[in-house]
Amino acid sequence: MHRAIQFFATTALAAVVFLSPVQAGVAGEYEVVGVEAEDMLKMRSGPGIGYRIIVGLPNGALVRVQSCEQSGSTRWCKVSLKQARGLKGYVSAAYLRKL
Repeated sequence: MHRAIQFFATTALAAVVFLSPVQAGVAGEYEVVGVEAEDMLKMRSGPGIGYRIIVGLPNGALVRVQSCEQSGSTRWCKVSLKQARGLKGYVSAAYLRKL
């Protein structure tokens, strides 16, 4: 019984520690991070890989997150570019870090 409680406590703590910033709190300014060199984070017209690609965002791109939603195993955030707020779409939350 003690081991089961310890396991659940450790799992809960790990979940809190490893939550991405977007999962912990949504709205605000974020930076694109973790994109492979010579690749770009795809901003899509909807929350999923089946949607049209609007633009590619490199590491360091700044976005404003309006909201996030789960679609399958991926958390998608509705964003606008900081420097071009009219350009809006969805990106994977896994590549966003809160500023």
